[in-house]
Amino acid sequence: MLKNLPPLLTPELLFALASMGHGDDVALVDANFPAARVAAQAGVELIRLPGLDTDTVLQAVLSVLPLDTFEAHCAFSMQVVGDAQAVPPPVARFRALLQGEGHQVASLERFAFYAQAQSARVIVQTGDRRKYANILLRKGVISTD
Repeated sequence: MLKNLPPLLTPELLFALASMGHGDDVALVDANFPAARVAAQAGVELIRLPGLDTDTVLQAVLSVLPLDTFEAHCAFSMQVVGDAQAVPPPVARFRALLQGEGHQVASLERFAFYAQAQSARVIVQTGDRRKYANILLRKGVISTD
């Protein structure tokens, strides 16, 4: 047991996050996302957290993962099929959490999101059953200067 870490960050997830380098992505995806197929096709590690919603996992991950500040966007949600301007409740929550930390969330078309998830360092599948409760985060740096 470690102090000052959210207990839902399992040893496997902590290791995966710590192993990421600058510019690597982590995909936090809902229960409906084809995580097993996407991970298997790309050889990406899959970690399952079935009892949790994506918001809770996002908050825990943000407590330990620095986000990229070198690019305009460090977080990407999935667009609603047929209505790219729609903002589903999970995405509104993601935006609020990330804007509180000074980051913006861009959106990707569904299949572009799948493709980006295939290049992620790790996919974390939650038990969230809400549609569009998916987000990609790009790791930044921790520096002494």
